[in-house]
Amino acid sequence: MSTGVGPSLREPVVGRVLDGRYRVLEHIADGGMASVYLALDERLDREVAVKVMRRDLVADETFVTRFRREARSAARLSHPNVVAVHDQGEDHSDMFLVMEYVPGRTLRELVQAEGPLTPRAALDLLDPVLQALDAAHSAGLIHRDVKPENVIVRSDGSVKVADFGLARAVTTATTTNTSGTMMGTVAYLSPEQVERGIADARSDVYAAGLMLFEVLTGRKAFDGDSPIHIAYQHVHGSVPVPSDVVPSVPSVLDALVALGIARDPDQRPATAGDYLVELRRARRELGTDELDLRPTPGERERAAATRTTAMPRPGSGATSVISVLPDDTQGSDDTSYDGSPEGSDDASRVPPYEASDAPRRRWPAVLGALLVAAVLLAGGAGWWFTAGPGAKVAVPRLSGLAQPAAEQSLRTAGLRSSVTATYSETAASGTVLSTDPAGGRQVSKGSAVTLVVSRGPERYTAPQLVGTPAADVAAALERAHLKPSSANQVFSETVPAGTVVSQDPEPGTTLKPGDPVTVVVSKGREPVSVPDFTGKPLAQTKDGLAAAGFTTAEGTPVNSDTVPQGAVVSQNPKDGTLYRGDKVTLVASKGPVLVEVPKVVGKQRGVAAAALRAAGFQVSFNEVLGGFFGTVRGSDPAAGTMVPKGTTITLTIV
Repeated sequence: MSTGVGPSLREPVVGRVLDGRYRVLEHIADGGMASVYLALDERLDREVAVKVMRRDLVADETFVTRFRREARSAARLSHPNVVAVHDQGEDHSDMFLVMEYVPGRTLRELVQAEGPLTPRAALDLLDPVLQALDAAHSAGLIHRDVKPENVIVRSDGSVKVADFGLARAVTTATTTNTSGTMMGTVAYLSPEQVERGIADARSDVYAAGLMLFEVLTGRKAFDGDSPIHIAYQHVHGSVPVPSDVVPSVPSVLDALVALGIARDPDQRPATAGDYLVELRRARRELGTDELDLRPTPGERERAAATRTTAMPRPGSGATSVISVLPDDTQGSDDTSYDGSPEGSDDASRVPPYEASDAPRRRWPAVLGALLVAAVLLAGGAGWWFTAGPGAKVAVPRLSGLAQPAAEQSLRTAGLRSSVTATYSETAASGTVLSTDPAGGRQVSKGSAVTLVVSRGPERYTAPQLVGTPAADVAAALERAHLKPSSANQVFSETVPAGTVVSQDPEPGTTLKPGDPVTVVVSKGREPVSVPDFTGKPLAQTKDGLAAAGFTTAEGTPVNSDTVPQGAVVSQNPKDGTLYRGDKVTLVASKGPVLVEVPKVVGKQRGVAAAALRAAGFQVSFNEVLGGFFGTVRGSDPAAGTMVPKGTTITLTIV
């Protein structure tokens, strides 16, 4: 992809640290607007690809604007099959774009190295390309420069689409290039880009169809001596049927290529996502043997030969027009009347009756010339109306035939063919449904007959909705040509509120257009009421909270005069709601405070009672013989016993 950018650009860049962060390690490639380098992001310690704009373009505001737009457009995309854009900046006189570094080889290099690929390999490569383009189209962007050089295949087989630098918003009505320079690679430009300078998502589909042709056949669909010649072919030429180049290509893939490269954009899928649906449908129609069928060595050699043979220049082999002129000398005599050589200067020797006899001598020649002209005219008219452009032929009745057989039948009848595809619930994919003009109609030889070919039943695949925000479900189903059904809501401990928990039918299910898809949406975590276990035994409380879905923690036990030992004095929170897995803190009772009964035996009644009351006990008396002496002779409980504060101590008084 070199454009002749020499050392004058590369040498000052390699080894520099751009923007104080990106150390440029080596040169990778050159493009029309910029050169690409391998660099080290010293801040994050990772390898990146840095695209540096050509310095002679930095002064051009148009190119600068386009370069900045590249960064903004590409940064909007986040998809595993899109080369990610990390940063954009300027360093002195250099403007640069920092992208994900993807080691591997381009699809162009892969096709050149391996030639025609098997159908399975071709579909495996195009599927992620269409996924990347679908992500762009869904984001309102078009690529506008889809080509094998912008598709990178890693060593592990993963595929990434690079360089969304020409992308613009799909809704923006704009020409291909306001400066008058046609953007994009001419071999992959759609007819509308060539003719009208406009592009939309269907232009990317056209280029993807050409790439599918290329990986199936090992050669470009259009080639030529100049960009103008190639551009002309996009508008006025016809792409060969892949199986005409590599006969082992299945007819269903012929139809898939024809669908993507339809000259009329209205006949193509509207987006890459729609084309992806058709690709996967075609894949399901192929058996394992068809998917893995390798081109024969002879087919590979023919494909290689077509890659190295230049296309004929326009005008070569043109029919020459030959004019038939009458011979004025036919029937003239070569001697004079008297036998003298013609051209004698003696006029007196010409008989006086020669002039009157001349018409009679010439009429056989004139009549012969008229007869020849009549024969030629009749023959030309016969040719014109039987074998030439004026000939009329009947359109063959082709309904029910496979597309390749129908096309061959038209060629045999001297007619050209074009194809339009439509869905059918009854006819197999690739089968002709009808023709325009209808079968049996008389048309001029060389006329074009449109084949209406079945795409099979219209079916779409249920998209993956689980994990999708509920607000995005309707749009995702609309893109899949399906419709949402009423959504149910459930609590979920793992799925955030407003996100799809499940769907019916499952992702990947094949459905008719407009079929409903029901989703279940998460209401978030379910709030659970906290039961009050105050006063209950600690073990019972823990079991009850665990059954409710909570975890527990224990605080420091405390004494309680009212709550028995081992029961719950308090819990936090005491009531309200929590979520399952939340924690409730429990404080257990150690029972009341224990106080030692003081020794009061031998003391007088009043002194003993005062001592006990001071220690926090209640006092009662048991008087023996009326308690005449007022002396304490015993206590119950006895002195030294540990009893709860407030316990009644009975004193025996003598």
